[in-house]
Amino acid sequence: MYGLDTPYPKTALNGVSISVNKGTFACIMGTSGSGKTTLINILSTIDEATSGKLLIFDQNIVGLSDKEKANIRKRYMGFIFQDYNLFNYSIKKNIVFNDDSKSINFNEFADNWGLFEILNKFSKGYNTIIGKEFDRNGIELSGGESQKIAIARAGYKKASLYILDEPTSALDVHAETFFVEKTACFTESNIVIIVSHNLLTTKNCDKIFVIDDGEVIEEGTHKNLLEKNKVYADMYKSNIQKWR
Repeated sequence: MYGLDTPYPKTALNGVSISVNKGTFACIMGTSGSGKTTLINILSTIDEATSGKLLIFDQNIVGLSDKEKANIRKRYMGFIFQDYNLFNYSIKKNIVFNDDSKSINFNEFADNWGLFEILNKFSKGYNTIIGKEFDRNGIELSGGESQKIAIARAGYKKASLYILDEPTSALDVHAETFFVEKTACFTESNIVIIVSHNLLTTKNCDKIFVIDDGEVIEEGTHKNLLEKNKVYADMYKSNIQKWR
């Protein structure tokens, strides 16, 4: 069980309470300034809640030390934020870092995560260095290519809880659809919480939370939120018109 009970400061979140079970692909959505960034930072343990509880697999982490929170993140959590970092290492090292404990077929992994289009551009494949700071022959990646590597890095970790903040902002529709299908595979035994404005993404989620002015104003599945015909339904209808 993953839960968050408040109240929080009125300037950010007000009386927010959400609960997401194992095996659930959940989405948090809302307009700019609605409070979803504050919520996702608290869920990620980046920011501290001033009251209430934040339960990660039944452990309340509110009030824990920074070191204890870091251990929680390392043990349970995987992230993809809008502001992610790729380092001046090889493509492979950017994905696995110094983790030699897992024995995987990297070619198979790259195929599973849609990286071959990137790897095939370069003669050194996954040993290609990103950036020119340490290697003048290093390569510069596009925003979409960088995002694919960041996504693959999260997939490599095999976390129990994934928190994804607009992870497909630089991807085209085909690549985003591929990523959403991959993300759904995470949720067989894990939890995925994604922040997204894209209604193509949200319709694939098991649970949707609509945030406005620091409050959860709607909660449910894509289908039953459409049936309620309120804020989410209006957003969906507006996006449908754009796709046509």
